[in-house]
Amino acid sequence: MKILKIDHIGIAVKNLAESMKFYELLGLESAGTEEVAEQKVRVAFFPTGEAEIELLESTSPDGPIARHIEKNGEGIQHIALRVENIDEALAELREKGVRLIDEKPRYGAGGARIAFLHPKSTGGILLEISERS
Repeated sequence: MKILKIDHIGIAVKNLAESMKFYELLGLESAGTEEVAEQKVRVAFFPTGEAEIELLESTSPDGPIARHIEKNGEGIQHIALRVENIDEALAELREKGVRLIDEKPRYGAGGARIAFLHPKSTGGILLEISERS
């Protein structure tokens, strides 16, 4: 498995529009917003050099972001690592006994193919691996 870089840091927020104002106040410019219906989330990306900040707002009270905020409050929800080949990475992680949330890649924001690793295998961190063309 080849990790290329930290792709983004995902931050769970209650109100995307309000949260975006803070990052704009810092001088960051949004690369736009997108809804990922499959994941019940609306996102905004803020490029920061080699990586991005991803703000995530739930579009449903039973969505994963809503559940995260209910349990932990707003804040960092996950860290995403960009990999060269997500299918190979998942196979290697599975072979090494890493517990996976996603056995197969799924669609993520920005056209990425993503998969999550279970926090019980990562020291309590929700890690996402991501492949972008």
